[in-house]
Amino acid sequence: MDRRSILKALTGGLVFPVVPIAIANAAQKSGKRLILIELQGANDGLNTVVPYKHELYKALRPNIHLQSEEIIPLDEKLALNSSMNSFAEIWDMGELAIVLGLGYPGANRSHFKSIALWETGGDGMRGVENQGWLTEDIIGYSGSTNPDVHGISLDGGMGVFASPKGNWVSMTSIRKFTTLKHHEQIASTVDNPALSLLLDRSNSLNSSMQRISKKLNLSDRYFNVRGGDLGDQFQMALNCIEANINTPVIKLSHGGFDTHENQKRHHNRLLKQLSDAIFDTRKYLIQLDEWDNTIIMTYSEFGRRAYENFNQGTDHGTAAPHFITGGAVEGGFFGKQPSLDKLEDNDLVFTTDYRSVYDSILSAWFSVESNKFKAFRLEDVARIFKV
Repeated sequence: MDRRSILKALTGGLVFPVVPIAIANAAQKSGKRLILIELQGANDGLNTVVPYKHELYKALRPNIHLQSEEIIPLDEKLALNSSMNSFAEIWDMGELAIVLGLGYPGANRSHFKSIALWETGGDGMRGVENQGWLTEDIIGYSGSTNPDVHGISLDGGMGVFASPKGNWVSMTSIRKFTTLKHHEQIASTVDNPALSLLLDRSNSLNSSMQRISKKLNLSDRYFNVRGGDLGDQFQMALNCIEANINTPVIKLSHGGFDTHENQKRHHNRLLKQLSDAIFDTRKYLIQLDEWDNTIIMTYSEFGRRAYENFNQGTDHGTAAPHFITGGAVEGGFFGKQPSLDKLEDNDLVFTTDYRSVYDSILSAWFSVESNKFKAFRLEDVARIFKV
């Protein structure tokens, strides 16, 4: 196995980012975990959490606005898309937080650039950071921990874990770990610092994947989760949790939200899949006694324009609401709904910096009080968690 073969194997689905040791340590001690769901393509907030009483809502969307029978009122101003009736049940249980008007200064409407900002904690003024938003807390931490892996991607995406260190795996890389079976013998013969570093890293990753594979082989329970491909990803997440795989972060994705045309039908289907998948997962996590240890959070690159376009869809926008749920979540609305009366470039103006949510997760959930998002702290958003 020569150098070229090694490098080919190392790039065959294997990547090496990290979640902070501080978070991994907190997760191992408390059993806490975070499940991230990327809503790929940018979810339309106005037809998800609907300002149904506002007179401009129908005026801005004469063809794609939701009728009274297509919404579930949550209070006197805002309603949930009725396709998310499963979410409405979680809301009634007091375990669904809806954070309104999330965005950032200098909004970028490029899918690629904006999702990179969300996943690294940047904004349109300073640009993309060089590490995932979870990773920087490794700096200066003197403790130690031994998770099976620092993070698991069930969709192959790794941007949120961008970092030069640590062990990160996808389900595809677990299946490929045997391609590195000879690297221990090679490592002792390689006189190349860069290649030796890669081999050392692959050693660590290989060990992690062996532990994960062994544990998964002991888990044969079938979890019936609705929601199409997203439901399949949640089933695998539940298998990992039941198998006692020690990882603080699991990342999933739900695609298809780039609704430039014929939005209504497609969007309603996607929202139903999202809410049904989370509802079913909640049921199983309760059975596993893991619901109180788990939070599930959605994120997306941006929202959609307030005005509908000529194709009965919506174009790239800025602000949008997102969801956080879990047994330790304090249900309700957080942040402020953007005004339909004060649009900029036919678009909503964000009211809540999304990084305040990151601060809340790091400080209130993982007990990492000193994190790089502390400057964005909002007392309202900090109250999302009961802990």
